[in-house]
Amino acid sequence: MTTPQIDLFDPTTFEHGVPHDYFAWLQEHSPVHWHPGRKGRGQLAPGRVEIDQRGFWVLTRHQHVLAVSRDPELFSSERGTCINADMLETDLRLMQQQLIHMDPPRHTQLRKLVSRGFTPRTIGRLEVHVRELAREIVDKVAGKGECDFVTQVAAELPLLVIAELLGVPREDRWKLFRWSNCLIGAEDPDYGSPMDAQIAVMELFQYAMALAEKRRHDPRDDITSTLIHAEVDGERLSAVEYNMFFFLLVIAGNETTRNAISGGMKALCEFPRERARLLAQPELFETAVDEMVRWVSPVMQFRRTATRDTELEGQRIAEGDKVVMFYGAANRDPHAFADPLRFDVARDPNPHLGFGFGLHFCLGASLARMEMRCMFEELLRRLPDLELAGPVARLRSNFINGIKSMPVRFTPEKGRP
Repeated sequence: MTTPQIDLFDPTTFEHGVPHDYFAWLQEHSPVHWHPGRKGRGQLAPGRVEIDQRGFWVLTRHQHVLAVSRDPELFSSERGTCINADMLETDLRLMQQQLIHMDPPRHTQLRKLVSRGFTPRTIGRLEVHVRELAREIVDKVAGKGECDFVTQVAAELPLLVIAELLGVPREDRWKLFRWSNCLIGAEDPDYGSPMDAQIAVMELFQYAMALAEKRRHDPRDDITSTLIHAEVDGERLSAVEYNMFFFLLVIAGNETTRNAISGGMKALCEFPRERARLLAQPELFETAVDEMVRWVSPVMQFRRTATRDTELEGQRIAEGDKVVMFYGAANRDPHAFADPLRFDVARDPNPHLGFGFGLHFCLGASLARMEMRCMFEELLRRLPDLELAGPVARLRSNFINGIKSMPVRFTPEKGRP
């Protein structure tokens, strides 16, 4: 039997949608599948050395993603990082200063620094304010009858919330938006280039350090103040550790939720019966939000590295091999989900892996769920006939399942300019 050939290194493979047919074939015929390497790493910033990319194991089944996520001692996030890119040693050492690229015990210590700011109880106290923000966002578009859903709706709420949590002034939130677009979209010509991404990192770090200096002398009730004044084993975070933490929170706190909201709205437009069901049964918003995350799977993949020789599904995996978990595939695995190709706002149980699993389960999952619920409750109540009004532009990325723009139209709300 011939295996279909798809290049999962190439971001253009995902430009028109996640290749779910290919992943379904792998689930059935080659659930632990070897993907060959390639020469070089594609487009680079001037002066950067090309690094050949080694092959990797593709995991598409829910059970295998769970198994790898549950065993950080065998499948490391730190050894090679959780990004499927072989890199120069200097770049590797920098990336290893970021929480998602760490293993215990360092990961455990650093995660504790901010985990209290993301507990369900803490997030619950934010809900009234988040609802006010969602109402304010819908107020701005409700009278227009049309808008770009991504920039005018989906991006706004997570930007406003993460800016407040970090202590970033509201008027600076679009700086965070531009930097995160440059970093996540480094291979998308609409968002820039690898050189633009390097510049964005430097600008983001400069901004983070300036904010840190303010909070060092004038601490507030925000995450930046927590990071600056906290100690791990009696030592303060280094400048690099702080910058990388700030960097992670900016990206994770805005990109993933933005794309879950955009992709979730697109799904509701494409499945009008499910939207009607949600309008008729608002108690389903809780399950609907998780179904949107399952359906979209905003983070398409993360990597782990085998720390010793092992075996998975009869395949021998050598020490140092890259093992890449494709969450969108696992979230449509028929071995784990009944009728997985159906978008079902009442799906329960829903053991999706859209927020990851285990040690690196998304720190902001409760926040993301609450933001999405508040936004969709407001949108569907006030703009119940919102529909797609033109082509949807997707992000050119093999990492984030993103939407750049999505024109929509709706009946203008009376009394709104």
